Formats: sequence, structure tokens, C-alpha cells
Amino acid sequence: MITFIAPAQLLARLEAIGTSLRDSGHALALIGLGSVGLDIERIDEYSDLDFFVIVEPGQKARYIDDLNWLNAVRPVVWHYRNTIDGHKALMADGVFCEFAVFEPHELEPVPFAPGRIVWRRPDVDPEIATPRRPLPDVRLPDETWIVGEALSNLFVGLQRWHRGERLSAARLIQVHALDRLIELDALRAEATRAAGAVDPFSRDRRLEQRQSGLSAELASLMPGYEHTREAAVALLRALERRGAVLDGFIKGYIRALANG
Repeated sequence: MITFIAPAQLLARLEAIGTSLRDSGHALALIGLGSVGLDIERIDEYSDLDFFVIVEPGQKARYIDDLNWLNAVRPVVWHYRNTIDGHKALMADGVFCEFAVFEPHELEPVPFAPGRIVWRRPDVDPEIATPRRPLPDVRLPDETWIVGEALSNLFVGLQRWHRGERLSAARLIQVHALDRLIELDALRAEATRAAGAVDPFSRDRRLEQRQSGLSAELASLMPGYEHTREAAVALLRALERRGAVLDGFIKGYIRALANG
């Protein structure tokens, strides 16, 4: 049976990682990110530990290649190097970590949300947790582009379905066209941070809290691999319900392809 770790224990685990880094001899700081960073109000028992480890110049490879500093806190039972800078790792009690290791000068070009300093050496500037490069722009495209992309995804996706490219069709319709509907509703509603922060790397994160109306439609909009044509019809109807300006010609072709 899987047991989950309480939020307070997750935060304590991150503090313990900070202590281990302090004792390792060549670390400079530990920066918590996401729900263990400045968005700590979001933490729950399903949260990961996302963090940056800042180390002395010339020490990066040591902290990436040898995870003893992490194993000292709790045994790591599985991990892999997911980027040139770090790992994803699973601890023996189910705590999942995603981290990157940087030397101070490497932080300059890295876009990240402002973090929370969990631990730092006294001589390290606390501003190290503040990014120098802005995050990806979360501004939405205009409605004409969003609707045009959605219609083209539906049309091309259905053509591929008829050609026998069922996986590609499912992704174009149930992923890419749905992404456009998410954008359309966000543009219309001007979703606020108070309703759930937009993740600049993945707009579908926390959609259920931020766009509850669309969330209620998701079962029909992405019914699965065997039901791509039904998904196309549902998405077209969703656009119609929202009063989107839909060209009659391509709408007619989409309906014909979905029903053919």
C-alpha cells in the first residue's frame, strides 16, 4: 500500500536536504521552487520536491554524478539524469524530487519563477533566488488565431483519422485542438491568479481550479483513442456554444469528415 507524505513532512525533507548540502562542503544554497517555493500554499501530499542546488565553481559535476548528498537524507531507489543539469529521483518512501545543479554564473540565463531560499551559506546573496531572465510569456494569442488553429486541428486530424493515422488524429484533436479551447476560455475569462496560477510551462496545470466550466466538459472533449470523431464533434459544438466565429465551409467539412 502506498502512503503519502504530509505537507509538513515534505517541507521538513527539503530542510533536511539543505542540511545535507551544508555538510557536503561545496554547496552554496538550496532554492525551493513551485509548491515548495514561494507558492507554498499549494503544497499537498501529492507534491514533488522541485529545487535548485547552487554549488561552488568547478563542483557541479560532483553533485550531479554523485548523489550521496541526497541519499544521506533518504535512500534514492530510482533516478535518471533528465537534463544536463540534474535528475528526477524517487526516494524510498515515495518522495519524488526534480532538481538541477548550477554554479552561480549559470543561473543568469535560466528562466524560472522566483524561488524560496531553504538554506544558504552566510556569504551568499539572498537575491540568488530571484531570476535574472523572465519566464516564458503567458500572454494569449488573439481569438482569431486561436479559433483558426482549433478548426485546422479538427480538419487535419479527421483527415488523418480517415487515412488510418489514428494516433496522430487523436493527438491533433484531443490534445492540440483542446489546447486551443483552453486558451479561448482563458482569454474570454481573463483567468486571475487568485483562481489558480497559470503555469507558464504548461497551461493545463491546475485547470480544474482555474477554469471549472471547461473542466466539466473534458470527458466529452477527450473521450479516448477509439472516439476521436466524437471528440471532434464535441469540440466543434463547444466552439459554437461559445459564440466563436466559425467559417461555414470548414465547419461543414469537419462535420462531414466526423460523420463519414
